[in-house]
Amino acid sequence: MKTSQIKTTFTAGEVSPSLLGRGDLRAYDNGALKLRNVFIQPTGGVKRRSGLRYLDQISGQGRLIAFEFNTEQTYLLVVTDLQMAVYANGVLQTTLVAPWVEADIPDLSWTQSADTLLLVHGNYPPKKLIRSAGGVWSIIDWEFYSSDSGRVYQPMYKFAGASVTVTPSGTSGSVTLTASASVFEDEHNGTRLRVGDQEVLITSVDSPTVVSVTTIEDLLSTSATVDWEEQSFSPVRGYPQTVVFHQDRLVIGGSRDLPNRLWMSQSGDLFNFDLGTGLDAEAVEFGIFSDQVNAICGVFSGRHLQVFTSGAEWMVTGDPLTPSTVQIKRQTRVGSMVDRYIAPIDVDGATLFVARNGQELREFVYTDVEAAYQSTDLALLSHHIIKTPIDQDYDQRRRLLFLIRADGKFATLTVYRAESVAAWTLHETNGEALSVSVAGDDVYFMMKRGDDYFLEMIDDDLVLDSALTGEVESPTNIWGGLDHLEGQTVSVVADGRVLADEVVTSGSIMLENNFSAVQVGLPFTHVIEPLPPGNTGSVGTARAVRLIEATFRVEDTSALQVDIGRGLKDITLRQLGEEDILDAPVPLVSGDIRVQAFGWSNDPSRPLWRIEQSVPVPFSLLAVHITVMANS
Repeated sequence: MKTSQIKTTFTAGEVSPSLLGRGDLRAYDNGALKLRNVFIQPTGGVKRRSGLRYLDQISGQGRLIAFEFNTEQTYLLVVTDLQMAVYANGVLQTTLVAPWVEADIPDLSWTQSADTLLLVHGNYPPKKLIRSAGGVWSIIDWEFYSSDSGRVYQPMYKFAGASVTVTPSGTSGSVTLTASASVFEDEHNGTRLRVGDQEVLITSVDSPTVVSVTTIEDLLSTSATVDWEEQSFSPVRGYPQTVVFHQDRLVIGGSRDLPNRLWMSQSGDLFNFDLGTGLDAEAVEFGIFSDQVNAICGVFSGRHLQVFTSGAEWMVTGDPLTPSTVQIKRQTRVGSMVDRYIAPIDVDGATLFVARNGQELREFVYTDVEAAYQSTDLALLSHHIIKTPIDQDYDQRRRLLFLIRADGKFATLTVYRAESVAAWTLHETNGEALSVSVAGDDVYFMMKRGDDYFLEMIDDDLVLDSALTGEVESPTNIWGGLDHLEGQTVSVVADGRVLADEVVTSGSIMLENNFSAVQVGLPFTHVIEPLPPGNTGSVGTARAVRLIEATFRVEDTSALQVDIGRGLKDITLRQLGEEDILDAPVPLVSGDIRVQAFGWSNDPSRPLWRIEQSVPVPFSLLAVHITVMANS
């Protein structure tokens, strides 16, 4: 029996092998068994992914952070061990001394408001990155608002037991405070307490129960009192874990020793956390308590203030948020990753976050029907691709979410909510991807290749990785500036021709002929392998299947290497009459490429065709039409 099948879309992405028995799913028609190093277009086709342009060598492992100063000034921050490098358009601007060691950088969290970037980590005093009008960059400590009297309006909390008292030796000047239990540590020196809501500064720690203080505000009496508290953030108690701006307030989500607590600054006064008397503009503070652990992993400003914890997702409501209107409600029970910070991302009104199990990317979205949030797994059909994510960011222009895995591979999710498109592909390169960030319209990667660390970016004009391009007026055969690829075997595209591979020696390559323009970099292979015909209609019941003909509709494609049962063949160039891809500039082809096939397959669980291509030229596949003979 002869049948025809046409595949016009790959918008289900690479489907998990565990679904090979589910030919009844729509994803079986729209998905693929393997997609490597290709981008899925929202319209359904696939194309060879863009190459990576080499920008600079960096000092080591860390993470990338985008800093958009305004619509015309976008910067990339490269945070590595004890330093921060600032780049503009891929060019290093300055390098700053930073406090964070390499091991702690994965837990670094940040948020931005205008020309100020706030960075927090539970073990470090919170910092601000600022760029002055003269273009000078600096990293400084936060400064909470202080009154004329010297009182600092920062969050305060009583960490000691409710029954623990302190007894002042006097009411003003230099006095001692004696606690009824051992509560003080050496690191309390230099921190502040409030006794009966009057502020004092610790000048020395005399013992675990006694501290010497200077009164900022006169104390009310010398009687023992349980009404006392200390700084919420200090060397003793740790510092903020996550931050965000929401409704003109600075929101702090959790600290090292208060992981389930939320603090909201006064409205319009971002570093003033004075609770006052509960007026509408005053600060708000509360803990998240329920039947499970709720260590805050992320806070996000969306339709509502969204709080992502280790065990659940929460919605904070209040329009506007005030001490009297604020409410927090648990929405879903998924939980977020706790061993590192992965920033939630907004995509078309939904918030995408990595689940605690490291195998799911969840879409947290509000539904008007239920007046609540739902959390849908966008990796339900492709869990094999989502393995221990370590970083993510979204490229609005390409509609691609980039997700970095712990093994150094990176995945992309083509997401288009309006068309219900959520398609995953996996990408491999000669090295490891460590971090990703989208700054403006550019996608930057932190890469480890061998023992070196590089800053690279997606470049749609490139077909190689860690690549550089060069152009000269007088053709030459010697091309240098390739020190970062020393000793590597590289691919070369010169004047539109694909040349034989070369080895970089002393930072240069020597070609056999002279050329005016070259692209040099590391090759990568793209693979497109459809799902097998098994379990789909009458073909699924066949004992043997014969592929008679396959028609590949391509666009702006320079090579098509396809296996239809007898190994990879270079189909496109042969049909164009080219003898060898190395002989001439590579043409671009758009249209249908028909391939005749012969032979029977006794295993209908195997794909009938497979594209695998490392030739560094453009490739785009729109659709595939096959004619099959099935023998039952």
